[in-house]
Amino acid sequence: IERNTLPASWLILWLHLGRVSSLLTVEQHPSLLWVQEGKSTNFTCSFPSSSFYALHWYRWEPAKTTKNLFVISVNGDEKKQGRVRVTLNTKEGYSSMYIRGSQPEDSATYLCASTQCPSALCSPYPNPCLLLLWDKY
Repeated sequence: IERNTLPASWLILWLHLGRVSSLLTVEQHPSLLWVQEGKSTNFTCSFPSSSFYALHWYRWEPAKTTKNLFVISVNGDEKKQGRVRVTLNTKEGYSSMYIRGSQPEDSATYLCASTQCPSALCSPYPNPCLLLLWDKY
């Protein structure tokens, strides 16, 4: 039996952390994550639970518009779209995004943002960005 000597294809998750507002800090973790194709992974967005109203998860791809994947606001809530699932824990101040069986088409920039008010006119405080890249060796 001949073994394949080429390394497996990997997905790369990259995160830029930044302070967005002096009133609200939203952080995403981990800062760098390598994911093998077909493997599941997750990442977390943390926020001050005292100033939370709703959390938004976005997906952006080059030359495309930003897509709002999820808006989640109820503690313990879970939302799903295909192989992607998000959960929310307002008491602990975090939301997690899970990608089951990562595939090349998952390559994108993922962002989380928090809002502090219920008004439709209230803008989310975005945090730059979680980047999911496809890298084939």
